Amino acid sequence: MSQSYEGGCACGAIRYAVVGDPVAMNDCQCRQCQYDSGTGHASYLTFAGAKVALSGAPSSWDCSGDGGTLKRRAFCAACGTPVYLTFPAMPDVFVIRAGSLDDPGRYKPQMVLWTAAGPAWDQLDPAAAKFERMPPGP
Repeated sequence: MSQSYEGGCACGAIRYAVVGDPVAMNDCQCRQCQYDSGTGHASYLTFAGAKVALSGAPSSWDCSGDGGTLKRRAFCAACGTPVYLTFPAMPDVFVIRAGSLDDPGRYKPQMVLWTAAGPAWDQLDPAAAKFERMPPGP
């Protein structure tokens, strides 16, 4: 197991520490991630069954993915930083935004999701696996 993944928002009001290894690291070019990031994609580390410690009181809003999965997106109301996502139907899954890491260099994208929605100018790691939409589940 690696050292914990720690991070938070720009102003420090929200902090997290995740003990465990991510099951996936991905860039997503879906339209929702474009809105959330203000650019062509968002970058995520997904954990399943990890120990998560949170401090601060994030604001959140809910949206549904293409397949109808409810996502709860947490952000700092003071500085606006998007910090993490949870899934009410999957409480053991915790997803952090790569840009919120104290050491964002620990993020290594393995795949790019929703390339069908990606703008031509948003060129991502050519070595990462590419999926036009969400890849099939296990």
